[in-house]
Amino acid sequence: MKRALLPLIFITITFAQNNATKESNNTVKSSEKNITVENNNSQIEKNLKEQMEREKKYQAEQKFYQGDDYNLEEHKVDKESVDKVPIIEPEYDFDITDLYAD
Repeated sequence: MKRALLPLIFITITFAQNNATKESNNTVKSSEKNITVENNNSQIEKNLKEQMEREKKYQAEQKFYQGDDYNLEEHKVDKESVDKVPIIEPEYDFDITDLYAD
């Protein structure tokens, strides 16, 4: 009977140690999860702030591109003044061999 009792005690102690290790691992994992959740929350907040800054920039750019607040009448081109600009004819007698002559 003593011989059967000794392995039973050994198995019981081993099982208890395994359970204690699992509980401590669960505690560590839960604390790691808390840290991970906090890191994720801070990362999400950081991403939100960055996106809000991009949206502000986009809003300002759209205001510029739509041009509702700008009076561009003074920059219109007069068609009569365009007709007075002389036409410059291109020179078609360009010879590239002159560039490579020594």
